Amino acid sequence: MDSQKFYPLAFSFECFPARTEQGSSRLLDSCRALATVNPCFFSVSYGAGGATREHSLSAVSHIRKTTAIDVAPHIAAIGASYDEINTLLQHYQQQEVRHIVVLRGDTPSGLLDCGDFNYASDLIQFIRDKYGDYFFIEVAAYPEIHPQATNPQADLINLKLKFDLGADAALTQYFYNPDAFFRFIDECEKLGIDQPVVPGIMPITNYHQLARFSDICGAEIPRWIRQRLVGYGDDIASIRSFGEEVVTRLCEQLLKGGAAGLHFYTMNQSAPTLAIWNNLGLSSDKSDRARRLM
Repeated sequence: MDSQKFYPLAFSFECFPARTEQGSSRLLDSCRALATVNPCFFSVSYGAGGATREHSLSAVSHIRKTTAIDVAPHIAAIGASYDEINTLLQHYQQQEVRHIVVLRGDTPSGLLDCGDFNYASDLIQFIRDKYGDYFFIEVAAYPEIHPQATNPQADLINLKLKFDLGADAALTQYFYNPDAFFRFIDECEKLGIDQPVVPGIMPITNYHQLARFSDICGAEIPRWIRQRLVGYGDDIASIRSFGEEVVTRLCEQLLKGGAAGLHFYTMNQSAPTLAIWNNLGLSSDKSDRARRLM
């Protein structure tokens, strides 16, 4: 990684909107606990085709009020119309939300009309045309290649297009091979991408859930990790202890290698992420997070 730019280290936490009152209470409890380490922002996802959009709007509002931490809602292209997106952006503008995560999004089962946007790049261009530089736009990146990409170079060119159209930074899919990330960053720099690309981190707490997610999104679980997790069977305590060790080591390697921060997929649980945070000895003071990416 040869970039000489200065960026503040960006530590952030992703959560998903709950559908029940009990789930919403757990989400806010988790966010309160995570807010104690002063992350740069929370991101809030929503389901395929905006299936949980109303829940997402509510979650964004409640997290901001509860934690006073910046919140970046996800906005997905697939299944959305120009009017729907514009209404959503106007809502966020009125709420003084200036940070968003723009994604292509998953295609819901049975969806026949993909809406007015085929790709995240189409949505980025729409946002910049309508709102100028009002929003800080994060996009998705895939160190191990997007599962639908025709080849690695095409995937990189698509990321470059998103930046050329106005994206400000990227959050990656989770992975467990640091070499894949560093190689990806090297390839990005060869294409002239110099915006921050923050690695996504998935704590390991449940092997079967992790395996299912990874099969869907194309994230590789290295064989040695998979075999150890399988070997623990139903021993949840051993799975979590091993997972904490593996992910802590991964984060150490990433930060030592010059990563622009860490974006944790919390699954609405605070304890696994905070355990890794404490293992890393990370500061809760944002002013301590400036570093040169080398």
